[in-house]
Amino acid sequence: MKKLLLTAAITLTMPFAAHAGSEFVEGDATFAGEAELGATLTTGNTDTSSFKARLALKQELGNWENQYVLEGLYKEDTEEVTAKRYFLGVQGDYQINDVSYLFANTNYEVDPFTGYDFTSTTSAGYGHRFIDTDRMSLKAEAGPGYIYQQLDEESALAEGYDSDDSIVAHAVIDFQTKISDSSKFQQRFIADWGSKLDARSETSLTANIVGALAMKFAVIVRYNSEPLDDKESTDTETNMTLLYAF
Repeated sequence: MKKLLLTAAITLTMPFAAHAGSEFVEGDATFAGEAELGATLTTGNTDTSSFKARLALKQELGNWENQYVLEGLYKEDTEEVTAKRYFLGVQGDYQINDVSYLFANTNYEVDPFTGYDFTSTTSAGYGHRFIDTDRMSLKAEAGPGYIYQQLDEESALAEGYDSDDSIVAHAVIDFQTKISDSSKFQQRFIADWGSKLDARSETSLTANIVGALAMKFAVIVRYNSEPLDDKESTDTETNMTLLYAF
């Protein structure tokens, strides 16, 4: 039996009154963003499908730089859903000077395969740019935060409680460098440490294909130091997507 492997990507665009381009222009009131999509379909002896989509927007308004992220992941194997995750994040950065800023963010994630109906995280603090050149950047953020997790019905019955919350120490390290004029490497690490450690590491390599269209390869590792019963502490996600910058 033949198996059909289909990888497709679409370009997502949004009309903005402000100028939009492939590079974010600091100091101007402007929008810029990236849209990416990957899909894999297999038919024949095995019917599988997976979809990964992400839309990231950046906006500058005077001393404020705002970021908006929307992500979705869906996988199905022989009509059985094996992965489903949705993420929405918003962050505002207030620029103190060229290298320092204050930040505030809030995130909402739905991932039923962790045993939680949803996870909500809010944090605020101080950020610093250690390196900020045309070819390389390194910045870090740290501050207090709050995490709230709602257990699903099955996990709540097994654990004896229906929600979990904690004050956390929130930290981010973000490193980017251009390998060449057409390729970029990025390593981003996020940690929330309170009654337990919730962390996420994303390693990605982006290579331009033509114009603003690029291919992106990413490995995402999520870690929970105290997972619910019968759940794994580490989840790994590997994606190959097409990315369009605007």
